Amino acid sequence: MNNIAIARTMDGTEIEYVDNLIASGGMKDVFFTPDRQHVVAFFREDQNRQSLERLEMITGRYRENIFEKEGGKFWENFFRWPIQIVVRQDNKVGILVPVYQDHFFFSHGSVNGDFLNIKGKEKEGKWFASPTNRNKYLAIEERGDWSSYIKISIALSRTVRRLHAAGLAHSDLSYKNVLIDPVKGNACIIDIDGLVVPGKYPPDVVGTPDFIAPEVIQTAHLERDDPLRKLPSIYTDRHALAVLIYMYLLLRHPLRGDKVHDIDDPQKDEELSMGKNALFVEHPHDHSNRIKKEYLKPSELPWKDTQALPYGITGPYLSALFEQAFIDGLHQPEKRPTADEWEQALIKTVDLIQPCKNPDCEQKWYLFDNTRKPVCPFCKTPYNGKLPILNLYSCHLKGKFQPDNHRLMVYTEQSLFKWHINRKVVPNERLSLEDKKRVGYFIFHDGNWLLVNENIPDLYDAVKKQAIPLGKTALLEEGAQLLFSREEGGRLAFVQMVDGQ
Repeated sequence: MNNIAIARTMDGTEIEYVDNLIASGGMKDVFFTPDRQHVVAFFREDQNRQSLERLEMITGRYRENIFEKEGGKFWENFFRWPIQIVVRQDNKVGILVPVYQDHFFFSHGSVNGDFLNIKGKEKEGKWFASPTNRNKYLAIEERGDWSSYIKISIALSRTVRRLHAAGLAHSDLSYKNVLIDPVKGNACIIDIDGLVVPGKYPPDVVGTPDFIAPEVIQTAHLERDDPLRKLPSIYTDRHALAVLIYMYLLLRHPLRGDKVHDIDDPQKDEELSMGKNALFVEHPHDHSNRIKKEYLKPSELPWKDTQALPYGITGPYLSALFEQAFIDGLHQPEKRPTADEWEQALIKTVDLIQPCKNPDCEQKWYLFDNTRKPVCPFCKTPYNGKLPILNLYSCHLKGKFQPDNHRLMVYTEQSLFKWHINRKVVPNERLSLEDKKRVGYFIFHDGNWLLVNENIPDLYDAVKKQAIPLGKTALLEEGAQLLFSREEGGRLAFVQMVDGQ
């Protein structure tokens, strides 16, 4: 029979928990509440005055600013944020936290009858960030496809953007503290209790290996109060976010190549390769840290082969940010892309996606941006036939249309949304239910590509000079110009046809 224990909140309210340890991390021991809707996590170490003050702010003002304002409910799916501070009879301090949603627990586990015994365990991001873990150990039903990792990256970027907008840094953003669900493309940030507030609450930890920014590693030997010592901050979160996105999409680490910095001292070699001498494995000019294909295991191919799957397969928007993060900003933190920049680039990247024509392709989707022949980089299956591309322009002052550096690649049953027809509609947490609805979709019928107008009142063929009423279709052909909206921000689409033959 389970033993029920009691802890108390700071105002004396009793909180019951089952005195049966369910998890034990680096800093806390975790227990379920009887209804299993929350967990109570007790810190092993005594919390000093500053730590308690930080916990009070995290469970108080910071939480209220995110969750108790307009649109706050949206964020409940993206954070597991502590609700209250609790204290048990031996004066150990803990926090009350909502449990993870069901989709963040493995329902199938690993291959061969779950030989790793992970069924029912939480989906730590590390299971999905390397080819061996994902493709060799996990059941096929748990892996997701390439499009789901783009969705995960959007969710993660959006969540980090909200955190940073509140002036907070996570300080230990890594695949240990991010749960993901590749089946549906969900992501959730956990371990919120160590948040950093610049100038007020310093970090408790420097981070998790693989995700610690180079400047933090390079100055780790200095005293903590040395003005030259670099500690976790919003800038180091930006580095960790870029690493996570790169690893989820390409299943390799952006800095772990085969360059040796100190052959006699492995620890020194690690410090240099991830710190002072950190170098992007795909640096366009300095090839000294390339991953050597001859050293790779079969289970690591093709993912760790940067010739077979270069970062360019992520499309023009993400490629530019990877260069900004791992070349320009690797040793200059202020140049790193913001979480908002990642979110916007990922949203535009979704519009470049194409379904692979090979039914046996594990990734099922790939990006095509009209810079090369449409071929799936994962299984090498080419696209055959005509493929429409909508180059988007938007209306600015005086009715002039300017290019948006935004393309929409068409496929059968693909949807058109309000944010495609007007650049002032942004697909984020503030989007209304009405603006989330589809306004049109694309079909291939009798050898022609068509746009079905479901809810675009002003759709107009600017070449043929004719309106396209609701319920009718617009022909997508080379040189066609479709005006979606005459409002400021309204878009005009120039149609290109690519021959995949």
